[in-house]
Amino acid sequence: MASIPAQFAGVTAVTKANVYFDGKVVSHSILFPDGAKKTLGLIYPGKFHFGTDKAERMEIVAGSCAVKLDGQTEVKTYAAGTAFDVPAKSGFDIEVTSGIAEYICSFIG
Repeated sequence: MASIPAQFAGVTAVTKANVYFDGKVVSHSILFPDGAKKTLGLIYPGKFHFGTDKAERMEIVAGSCAVKLDGQTEVKTYAAGTAFDVPAKSGFDIEVTSGIAEYICSFIG
């Protein structure tokens, strides 16, 4: 897997935050010149469920989280430098037990 980027050049950052679960998950959208979109976010301790419309790749920049994809029973832990993919029209449970998990979400489908 390619390394997780430390920065993005030549993008537009949307200043209005996407705020979920009473502020326990917060992200900002990043728009690329080619029309691609990513979000950069923080997940505070807690357990949350997200649904997907498009397929997504979640890259963990800092911290760690436990993830269970919809339709699966296995819970996997992801630490900084790792990533997981979520199919379109699906979802996942994500749990942060301590600290803050930082992520990049890429919409891949």
